[in-house]
Parts: sequence; structure tokens; C-alpha cells
Amino acid sequence: MSDPIITDEPQYLSFLEDVRDRIQHTQIRVVKSANRELIELYWSLGQLIVEKQEAFGWGKSVVEQLATDLRSGDHGRRGFSAQNLWYMRQFYNAYRQDPILQQLVGEIPWGQNLTILSKVKSRDARHYYLKATQEMGWTRAVLIHNIQSKSYEQHGLVNKQHNFQQALPKHQAEQADQAIKDVYLLDMLGVEAPILEAELESRIVAKIRDVMLALGYGFAFIGNQYRIRANDTDYYIDLLFSNRRLNSLVAVELKVGRFKPEYAGKMNFYLNLLDDFVREPHENPSIGIILCTERNYFEVEYALRGLDKPVGVSEYVLTHELPSSLEDKLPDAEQLRKRIQQELGDMDLFDADTE
Repeated sequence: MSDPIITDEPQYLSFLEDVRDRIQHTQIRVVKSANRELIELYWSLGQLIVEKQEAFGWGKSVVEQLATDLRSGDHGRRGFSAQNLWYMRQFYNAYRQDPILQQLVGEIPWGQNLTILSKVKSRDARHYYLKATQEMGWTRAVLIHNIQSKSYEQHGLVNKQHNFQQALPKHQAEQADQAIKDVYLLDMLGVEAPILEAELESRIVAKIRDVMLALGYGFAFIGNQYRIRANDTDYYIDLLFSNRRLNSLVAVELKVGRFKPEYAGKMNFYLNLLDDFVREPHENPSIGIILCTERNYFEVEYALRGLDKPVGVSEYVLTHELPSSLEDKLPDAEQLRKRIQQELGDMDLFDADTE
């Protein structure tokens, strides 16, 4: 008989973690696949209702009758009320002419789909919220919060101020422009009045997952007061992130007052340090974001002109703290799996209410 495995051996612990990861990733794939099947069913039912109404001239009463018959047969089918069948019909009609959005709707739960369908009217805004929900795993509550805080409008403002076009190759400049916002809503920090920069930084670190949600897709937190040792001197960056989509380091400097032109030169200096002493060979040039409470557009324009490094200047807004129902908005893989399962419910018994 062989010796028993020592469960605290590094080899066994590594093996156990690998097995757990594979199980978890498979569970997530299975749940996502089930969600796509469910959305395809709802799409096909909506299509079928529309086609039969058009072919036979049926009115609204056919939907009421269909719901009644579905509930009476097969021991009663919940989740297919007349209201839900109307949602499916509306769902099909909304996206039947848009193959790009059709692909996205199958990647998110039905509840989130209905939220976007009922609360967002423009095609571009729907594309933004569908894609953000898919990529970031937004729950319905988080999605509603982002719609109410006009996340799309903030993301798409045309008056963003940066020098990306001059400092980066065209493709990277476009991606960087999409990655930053003109105004960041930092209501999760729980303050309204201006505070000291150190306290602001401390609150951001304490709420870092919520802050990454506000920053947008792809941001990963590396550290605050990030130290760079160069020429026998220590230099500190307020907040340092990486961004998967940009494949870049992103330095964030926090300012509690109005933008000053010298901030741009200091950020340019930090980005030079990051590129020479921190950036990996496979990474794109580092990007800087200066966050301030207000700015003069003329001063920002001239402060950024001629800088070698890509720098953007944005404002932030402090409002009330998010309600407790919106906590933990960046779920890990296990939380994501559980939340998707909750949204799916019992597959056949799916709750399609929007509220």
C-alpha cells in the first residue's frame, strides 16, 4: 500500500486548485450555454407569434389564448404568461433587423435583456449596455443603476480631452479613447463635498471593485501609491491599473481641485518611468488619466499639446453612496455562475418580469 498523500504538499495543493478551476470553468460554460438556449427559445416563440399573426390576421387575443393553453397543459407551464409572451414578441421585433445585436442578446440573461429593451430606446445605447453586461457580468440591479446614471451618455461624450491621436498609433488611440470617460461617477465613495486627496485615494482603494466598474471594462487594480525606484529616488503614482483591452498600464492621478497645467507634465514624467522601469516588453505604451473636480478646456488643450506620452484629463463627480443592493458588483467566477443560475431559475420556469 502506497503512502497517503500529504494534503498540504505544494504539488497536491496545485493539483487541487487545477481541478477546482476546471470544474468551475465547465460549470460556467454549461450555464452560459443553457442561457443561450433559453434566449433562442424566447426569440423563436416571439418570431412564431409575429409570423402567425401576420399570416392569419390574428390579433392580441391569440397571445392571451396561447398563454391560457400553455398553463393548462403539461401540468401548467409557468413563465409563459400573456405578459411574458408579449415580451418575447417585442424582443423579436426589436432586433429582427439587427444581426449584430442579435448575437449579443443571446449572451446575457433574459432579465437583463428585458431591462435594456424596456429602459433603453436608441440602437447605439442598447449595443453599449448589451456588450457591457456581457463582458462585465452585470446583474440586473447593476445594469439598472448604470442606465439611471447615464453610463452610455457619459461614455460617448464627444468632448473627451486627451492627446491619444498624437501619442499613439491609430488603432490604439481609438481603443484608448473608448476606454476613458469624460466624467466619472464616483457615488460609491459615500461623499459629496471635496475631501483631501489622501482620503479620496483611501476611499477609492476601499471600494476598488466598485471603482473598476465605474472605470469600465478591462481594468485590473495593481496598487495605490505605486513605487518606482529610479536613479536612487522613489517616485509614487496615486493609482496604477492595467487594462486587458488596451494591453497597457494605466496611471491615475487624483486631484481634488481644478486642473492645473503642471499636472500634465508630471503625468508625462510618470509615464516615462512606467515605460522604462515597469512596462513588460509585450505591453503597449502606458496611458495616464488625470482626475480632477473641474477643468478649463483651454488650459487642458494647451497643457496636453506637445506631450510625448498619452494623457487624458477627466472630471469626477461625488454623490451619494450606492445602496447596499448594489454591493459586490464585480463578481468572481463562482459568484457569476451562481448569479447566472439564479437568473435562469429552473430553465422552464423562468421569471421574465422586468421589475
